[in-house]
Amino acid sequence: MKTRNACLPFALAALALAGCAVMAPSGPVAIAELMPTEGSSTSGTARFEQRGDKVLITAEVSGLSPGGEHGFHVHEKGDCSAPDAMSAGGHFNPAGKPHGHHGQRERHAGDLPNLVADAYGVAKFSFATDLLTVAPGPASVVGRALIVHRDPDDYKTQPTGNSGPRLACAVIKAAKASK
Repeated sequence: MKTRNACLPFALAALALAGCAVMAPSGPVAIAELMPTEGSSTSGTARFEQRGDKVLITAEVSGLSPGGEHGFHVHEKGDCSAPDAMSAGGHFNPAGKPHGHHGQRERHAGDLPNLVADAYGVAKFSFATDLLTVAPGPASVVGRALIVHRDPDDYKTQPTGNSGPRLACAVIKAAKASK
């Protein structure tokens, strides 16, 4: 019995290391630094990690309406130059699908779940999708824009989800590989 119990810490450490290996990014990474549009104070950071055939998107956004929901989308053009971020174009939609709920197969690739802010106006976000890639190709997010909207996406109004004005915009950029 003593031998089996003595090995328990080593077995637990091996399991912990195996769990870390599963969670490690398996491909390229992209970053989006959200900057406020004119008259807004919304900002934040998002990370896109290629993990096999899915992309894990994690984000933290502040300056939102406390307790509010806000539309969150990848847009077609990586251009945040307009004061209202309209230069980013519409939702990223390489397959020509209708706008829809992030859980439906028929939706824009850029349709993401709404951000939900806490009582301090901060939203933490984590979502995996198989409609986007970080790797080069027609579904790549690199060079696109990430937009935070004032209102929640209703997931049905075409083509935008009735999400209202744009509060923050970021150009999604490939992260430099670490050495």
